[in-house]
Amino acid sequence: MEPITRLPPVLADESYAIFADSVRRFFATEATDEKVAVWRETGIVPREAWQAAGKAGLLGASVPFEYGGGGGDFGHEAILAMEGGRHNLEGWSLAVHNGIVIPYLLDYANEEQKRRWLPRLCTGEWVAAIAMTEPHAGSDLQRIRTTARREGENYRINGQKVFISNGQNADLIIVAAKTDPTAGGKGISLIVVETNGLDGFRRGRNLDKIGNEMSDTSELFFEDALVPVGNLLGEIEGSGFAQLMTQLPQERLLTALSCQGTIERALALTIDYVKQRDMFGKKLFEFQNTQFKLAELKTEATVSEAFVDRILQLHLEGTLTTELASMGKMHTAELAGKVVDQCLQLFGGYGYMTEYPIARMYKDVRVRRILAGSTEVMKLIIGRSL
Repeated sequence: MEPITRLPPVLADESYAIFADSVRRFFATEATDEKVAVWRETGIVPREAWQAAGKAGLLGASVPFEYGGGGGDFGHEAILAMEGGRHNLEGWSLAVHNGIVIPYLLDYANEEQKRRWLPRLCTGEWVAAIAMTEPHAGSDLQRIRTTARREGENYRINGQKVFISNGQNADLIIVAAKTDPTAGGKGISLIVVETNGLDGFRRGRNLDKIGNEMSDTSELFFEDALVPVGNLLGEIEGSGFAQLMTQLPQERLLTALSCQGTIERALALTIDYVKQRDMFGKKLFEFQNTQFKLAELKTEATVSEAFVDRILQLHLEGTLTTELASMGKMHTAELAGKVVDQCLQLFGGYGYMTEYPIARMYKDVRVRRILAGSTEVMKLIIGRSL
């Protein structure tokens, strides 16, 4: 399959093309099929891969130079998300580290916090995670039960988090906790937890999943873990829920970009396959059914591409709404599932064998309709805007 090199029109600047090329070359050498197979088997991306990504300039691409980053903007994170989809590497949670956690630090951390945390995240010395979801609270974040009670110059954190990407690797975790359990959403704060040597912090299971096996998706436990008050993000208790709501549209846009990359990869793989596969004396591609099916999928993919390009442009302009981000996430997640499923059908029995990329994509794509807010939650958000 030829590399997919198209970039959205808003990313026409040469600096984006250079970065995209470097991402593709990095994945081709550092995330080979052989390495990824080991990562899937062990359920984690090793430290050396993270450090290699940092050395190659993939981590912190949008972080200012003064904090050790690449000096770019969200356009660079968009490219990394799309290329992750195009290479079926979403299980390597680079987008969580780069496009979700780091923006919280850029937007809400004070100067001392930025200088302490960002350089380590940009080199890959540290891996980042964000801990929102709990056993009894997913999309309804106001229901979280984790507490952070102030005691002098520390917060005493108690609670449990689940489904946390990068959970086994994470050195820095943004934890959503109730600093005032009586205040609902207004009682939520975001506290940065540095995990190394922290008493009272424990990693639970590296969870066994249907797909994305290389992602160390984990349970986390806080049992009287003492974290300095100076690790509060935003410096004012109770700001966490507003911070989360502000950042979630960007997280959903990242998911849409990744899904669009997956759609493109699935179609490219399938078109290549059907043009080579012989059946009843001719190529599978020559059957009208094959051409009609791929024509339908290609049309839907092209329409989706235009919409994703547009909402990316709006985000770079600072005008993307929560509703449009939700539409983008819902549409692309649903379409990616449909495209991968119908492309797999054209592979026949081979499509069901995990040695074929389309089979691995089939496993991996299912969670897209759940993470970053399920399709049903996206519909609720969109519905409220009508």
